[in-house]
Order: sequence, then structure tokens, then C-alpha cells
Amino acid sequence: MNKPFSQACENNKAPILQVLKRTFSDVSQVLEVGSGTGQHAVYMAEHLPHLQWQPSDQLINLPGVKLWCDEYSGDNLLPPIELDVTQAQWPEIKPDGIFTANTLHIMSWAMVEAFFKGIGSRLQAGGKLCIYGPFNYQGTYTSESNQAFDRFLRDRDPLSGIREFEAVVELAELAGLALVADHRMPANNRLLEWCRIDV
Repeated sequence: MNKPFSQACENNKAPILQVLKRTFSDVSQVLEVGSGTGQHAVYMAEHLPHLQWQPSDQLINLPGVKLWCDEYSGDNLLPPIELDVTQAQWPEIKPDGIFTANTLHIMSWAMVEAFFKGIGSRLQAGGKLCIYGPFNYQGTYTSESNQAFDRFLRDRDPLSGIREFEAVVELAELAGLALVADHRMPANNRLLEWCRIDV
């Protein structure tokens, strides 16, 4: 098979890295939830050599992720593992960083709830969570393009759609996470940064 490719990943990887360089400066292992094509995994591992990057995704996407990872010559990119956020037990790892990009609006809300429950069971105390993607604020779209994108998502899958910032923050708090920063990113996206505050 050919390597999968996402132009969105190419467009957003550098701005995301600028935030992660600071947020993950003292992190040793990052679990990436929903690695997609694998482009982010390779790029972040290359530019954050001080940490171990663990890609993960649903089983169907792992062959494509592996094609990207196999071309990486460094030693800090781990083999991709299967992770479905709804599974009862997440893989037996305890990362001090978790990253996901452009996933919450693809998941159903039940899957978003499961995602935060899984984070609560795996992220170390003091660990960092970073989520990249579009969000609504106080029930309002941040741009006309996001409104059109949300319509596209819901036409394709009624259970998907751009999530409400306030609802996501509430789920994060239930998982023991405190919001640290809300970074404005290109193309009407955000990067939300949390810290795990309980044990």
C-alpha cells in the first residue's frame, strides 16, 4: 500500500510543534491518540528528540501509520499500537503526555466521553494533555468555514461534529485535568492544554 497522506497534517504540524516544544519540554513519553496517517508522529518525534513518542490508532489505520514510522531513522518513535478509545482497558502504559489532533469532532460524543475516561486512567499525575482542532464557544462557531465544516461532518455522520469548548472542559475536569492554556492556531483551530492535577 502507499503511505497515507493528509495535507492538513502538513499545514498544521509546524504551528503545533511550536506549542508542544514548550508544553512537552519536561515530558518523557507521549501517547498520541488517533495518529491517523502517522505524519504527526514522525514529525514530532524528529523535532522532540528528548521524548519517546507512542503512536496509536484503531486497527484499520495501523498499517498506514507503520509505513510512516518505518521510514524514521531515530530511536524515539515507538511502534504504533492499537487503541480504540471505547475499549474497557487502554494499553498498559502510563505516559506523562498525551496528544491528539483532529479527533474529537470525528468521534461521537460517547467516544469523546470514553476518551477522557481513558485519559483519567492512564495519564500520570502532573502529566500534560494537548488537544488540537476546532471548537465552538458559548454555542457559537468561530468562523463561517467552521460552520460549513460542521455541516459537512454531520451530513456524513450525525454523531460527529465540532464540540463545545465548555462541554469538553467539563469532561476534562471530571478526569482530574485543569485547563492551562487555550492557544489560537491557524485555520480557525485551537490547541487546548491541560495538566493532570490529581493522583
